[in-house]
Amino acid sequence: MITTLADRIRGLASLFWREVAKFGAVGGVAFVIDSAVYIWLFSGPMHGSEVWAKAIATIVASIFSWVANRFWTFRHRKQANVVREAVLFAVMNLVGLLIASGCVWVAKYILNLNDKPSLFIAGSVVGLILGTVFRFFAYRFWVFNEELDAEPAYSKDHELIEVHHRPKAGVAEAGHAGPPTGELPSVKNG
Repeated sequence: MITTLADRIRGLASLFWREVAKFGAVGGVAFVIDSAVYIWLFSGPMHGSEVWAKAIATIVASIFSWVANRFWTFRHRKQANVVREAVLFAVMNLVGLLIASGCVWVAKYILNLNDKPSLFIAGSVVGLILGTVFRFFAYRFWVFNEELDAEPAYSKDHELIEVHHRPKAGVAEAGHAGPPTGELPSVKNG
């Protein structure tokens, strides 16, 4: 039983870390998109409106993120109802946007940090880290939460998640107290 439980935990951890790695790669590209748009907006067209610039940058990066997460990171969990999935994704990203923009707001209006590097760090480092942690769990458990499908790359994941107790090869029928076939019984000297 302990071995079966340990195998199940290892299987879940393997699946979880594969999703985390892909999510991280998508997040890295989304970070570049978010940061580039944010810097461009608050340095040019939205100078003086840093909170709104961060909100728009987050929306642009979120659109990229939905497509990449739907068709790569969580492709084995995407929902059949695309509209429901997109609405849930938008709601979760709205929360992430509020987290990132809230960090800029706190830096600017509470901490009185008005220089561009401080506002960038507040929104694109602190806000993005906090928002990313929230988004991973939101996407994993609420947005892309369908059961694993039969995609070949994930076909063994059902076995990792479900507990299957199979007797080892060579073990006699249940109730037989003898050693597995091919093993000699231990002899006690005494």
